[in-house]
Amino acid sequence: MNVKLPGTDPPWVDPDDAPELSDELFEKGAWKMGERVVTKQQAQTAIAQTMRRGRPLAQVKRPMLSIRVDPEVLEKLRASGKGWQTRLNAVLREAVEHGKV
Repeated sequence: MNVKLPGTDPPWVDPDDAPELSDELFEKGAWKMGERVVTKQQAQTAIAQTMRRGRPLAQVKRPMLSIRVDPEVLEKLRASGKGWQTRLNAVLREAVEHGKV
């Protein structure tokens, strides 16, 4: 009998029997984003945008600063939650603008 029984594993295929991947083969391929076919340029642009990591670039680049503060002050700032450095910058800006520094 030449019929496979249900639930039997498919026959093993030797990976050495696979066709060689050539540049021609890749040039014939289609670039897809989801189900939509796009150009190679569109796909590469989309890939580059998704590969960008980290925080978005700020419009105004602020210089890094290293200062010493009392541990209690730092603890209070950090306890205020996310964005404490931005809030500290606002407090310092206001002090400078009102001539308190």
